[in-house]
Amino acid sequence: MGQTGKAVGGEPREAERRRTILRAAIDVFAEKGYHGCRIADVAQQAGVAYGLVYHYFKNKDELLRSVFEVGWSGFVARIREAADGERPVAEKIRQVCEVAFEAYRVDPRGVRVIIFEIARSPAGDGVNRRASFDEVIGLCEAMFERARSLGELREGLEPKLAALMLFGAVEYGLTGFVIGMFDANDEEGLRRVKQQVAESLLGGVLRGAAPEEKTWKPARSAAKSRADKRT
Repeated sequence: MGQTGKAVGGEPREAERRRTILRAAIDVFAEKGYHGCRIADVAQQAGVAYGLVYHYFKNKDELLRSVFEVGWSGFVARIREAADGERPVAEKIRQVCEVAFEAYRVDPRGVRVIIFEIARSPAGDGVNRRASFDEVIGLCEAMFERARSLGELREGLEPKLAALMLFGAVEYGLTGFVIGMFDANDEEGLRRVKQQVAESLLGGVLRGAAPEEKTWKPARSAAKSRADKRT
């Protein structure tokens, strides 16, 4: 068998070409969206022949799945590292937010694709979103479970709901930058949003950070209240 060609820096040429195509796909998906993207656009962005894209990816769906899988696997690994360990939960939550907003700072187009073309679009139906997002929610839920066992959380807090609240707050904080509500080039603004997301959540979950709430009960209707007064 012939030897596999080597790219500059020792990376196998096949792996380098695939990585180049994936990077081009991120740029095109971010700019044109899934439905506006053509394989020819990806090939042109990557500087490769049209047919070479099909050598690595059989269609646009597979290309989008691969973009997600590569980016998401690295993100999950960093979230796992942030949520694990013996540190106080407040420090872990701040680190989870750091991981998410740093991902946007480093690769804003990649985050845009995950939010718009995968998480919120029918185009992402080919990705197992439930399993992928459940993995991150599960890591954060375990983080909150441990914090509850250590007495760090407010009484009655549901760890899974706390994990969903954290995930949702991070996603919508990032969405503010993705859709242009915040200046994507303002690093100080990015830091402030990241900090507010973390501190707002901490104010709601940590024992002693906010007043303990009474058990929730459905509001009584005005008619029912008037009837009670007459009896």
